[in-house]
Amino acid sequence: MFFVKPPAIFLAKPLDPLYNSPMKKTDLSTRYNLIDVIRGVAVLNMVAYHLCYDIFEVFAVHVGWYLTTGAVIWERFICCTFILVSGISMNFSKHPYKRGIIVNLCGFAITVITVLAMPSQAIWFGILNLIGCSMLITAALKPLFEKIPPIGGAVGSLVLFSFFYGLPKRFLGLFGLRLFALPDALYRFKYLSFLGLKSADFHSSDYFPLLPWIFLFFAGFFLWKMIERCRKTEFFRPNIPVFSFVGRHSLLIYLLHQPILYGICYVIFLFIV
Repeated sequence: MFFVKPPAIFLAKPLDPLYNSPMKKTDLSTRYNLIDVIRGVAVLNMVAYHLCYDIFEVFAVHVGWYLTTGAVIWERFICCTFILVSGISMNFSKHPYKRGIIVNLCGFAITVITVLAMPSQAIWFGILNLIGCSMLITAALKPLFEKIPPIGGAVGSLVLFSFFYGLPKRFLGLFGLRLFALPDALYRFKYLSFLGLKSADFHSSDYFPLLPWIFLFFAGFFLWKMIERCRKTEFFRPNIPVFSFVGRHSLLIYLLHQPILYGICYVIFLFIV
């Protein structure tokens, strides 16, 4: 899962670090608030999930909890929400290359911190690096994507996501349905794991390779194009302030929540339990 978001705190104007440019007061009424709300719900879900992960896995209350069916579904739901919303939000970003670089740098910072502080829980190419790289690639491909019919782009992206979903497990197919086994030779090199060619000696506590996940990001990008074509964007205006606030500060919360949760659990298990 992703322990995985900082620069916003240092800026004078509010910033959605993952997606949008600094907001002026006049911009607030033109934001699609429901997207912030959905992202905010995903962030709070993520915090709750990681609290459970720390209790059950890191502090060994119920080792293997994260492999249970309920935990896997919960984790996938959170991840897919983040990635889809990230793809949707690429339609609004005025500085996608800058945002992509910032998010990638945050991902690299998470890697350095986890490698030094908790080597057994080290994160290599987690969700932040996936989103950051997807931003850069989508920005480069945007002129091409603008020429593709939205429904075709969305459906095609989801089909490719399904087809490559088993790539890290050495097969291609339709999600869990194995259609083509891939040769072991493709998985010999650890440094290709970020592509989805996961080697036997590669380990990461938060692993989201480009394949298949970038296709889910693309699907989000095209999904918004479909919504625009259907003239349904007003549906995304309603606001729930608490969730919207959390959604607008997702990167900062993402960066800070795990150290805080771990500290709380450490104190509880060291001095209370």
